Amino acid sequence: MGAIVFETLSVQAEDGVLRVTLHRPESRNAMSLAMVDELQAVLDQAEGDGTRVLVLRGAGGHFCSGADIRDMAGARQRELSGDPWAVAAINARFGRLCAGYARTGVATVAVLEGAVMGGGLGLACVVDVALAGRSARLRLPETSLGLVPAQIATFLVERVGLSQARRLAVTGGTLTAAQAQAIGLVHEALDDGAELEAALASTLARILRCAPHAVAATKALMARAHSQTAASLVDEASRLFAEAVRGPEGAEGMAAFLQKRSPSWAV
Repeated sequence: MGAIVFETLSVQAEDGVLRVTLHRPESRNAMSLAMVDELQAVLDQAEGDGTRVLVLRGAGGHFCSGADIRDMAGARQRELSGDPWAVAAINARFGRLCAGYARTGVATVAVLEGAVMGGGLGLACVVDVALAGRSARLRLPETSLGLVPAQIATFLVERVGLSQARRLAVTGGTLTAAQAQAIGLVHEALDDGAELEAALASTLARILRCAPHAVAATKALMARAHSQTAASLVDEASRLFAEAVRGPEGAEGMAAFLQKRSPSWAV
């Protein structure tokens, strides 16, 4: 990751995989403004350095316990001192972070353990693959605190649909890993430890067998399909397909298939 020094993250890059650990275990990895900025910096660099997969997880047996209350208290104090948009500004910074992870062309994976609350739940909603250990407790606590999950709500609706999102909002509900899998919030519910690590390794291996530009283009097309009809995207989809066939990945993929070998991008 170059010369960037992180205070709230532990970052390790190897063979196209960037492993990013939220590293504030004393607070169950509460998401401070510094962490928000560092997560954005990690994503920005990953998008420019050839990273194939970005893996998010938390230190100390927890993923993320939500926003750091000290940042919120500081913003509230600034409002009382004359800045009427201080709280909204920090909320928007987190929203832009989630939007960035949702639309990136880099494949993203989250490994969820222990507390997965508030902003942690938001990140779980925007990754491509979410793997949850049995210890994970996924919760949307904002309404039980008199607050609104303003940035998380929209991504939660995209992830699980309006009905399930509304149920979680009005109950402030807590989900086990199995319950989260049942509604589509996570993709696998696994025993902590060896089974979870094996699932991560298998997921990474499958992703690395896919061509990176094809993955990015497919993710972008699917994002458009979320807000447009399939019929309206026929011409756009055909153009993307033709470009892929003519492109270097398409040529290499078809040659590898005919020659019964792995393509050049497979790790």
